[in-house]
Amino acid sequence: MKIYTKTGDTGETGLFGGPRVSKDHLRIQAYGTVDELNSTLGVALVHCSDEALREMLLHIQHQLFVLGADLATPLETKSSYIQRIPAEAVTQLEQWIDQFEAELPPLTHFILPGGSICGAFLHQARTVCRRAERYIIALSHEASLSEFVIPYINRLSDYLFDAARIANVRAGTTETIWNSNS
Repeated sequence: MKIYTKTGDTGETGLFGGPRVSKDHLRIQAYGTVDELNSTLGVALVHCSDEALREMLLHIQHQLFVLGADLATPLETKSSYIQRIPAEAVTQLEQWIDQFEAELPPLTHFILPGGSICGAFLHQARTVCRRAERYIIALSHEASLSEFVIPYINRLSDYLFDAARIANVRAGTTETIWNSNS
């Protein structure tokens, strides 16, 4: 199978089980940004030596493929092999956040993104996640989405904030507190 099909040469792409749409369509922006998020997590993984955190991030990468397929498939498309993000995926993120919160020092100030290399890339992933969320919300105003897409992407950005903090704490890197007078 060739990597190029030439079917997108007119600036359109096909949705799974649906019509062809412009490559700048909100649906494409949404799942394209989810793909970018997945790639950013891949870079974070390269720089993450904490095995427990690596396992979580790899699990999330797999979930992001499900989320991307969910977003690429109009809700009215019925297929036995298209997965939708389940409630359990949201619950799993909440459990991991709770584990992190038990280990992290209380947050009493705003912190600047950065720290260890892994932590810095996780902060970047959080901002890409928030952009994906904005596109997903915009898409939700014009198309029906599966029930747990928005809760999952919202919870994921919370998870990534705490994951960045955990990566920094476990690496022995001090977080930089935002100073409004700088």
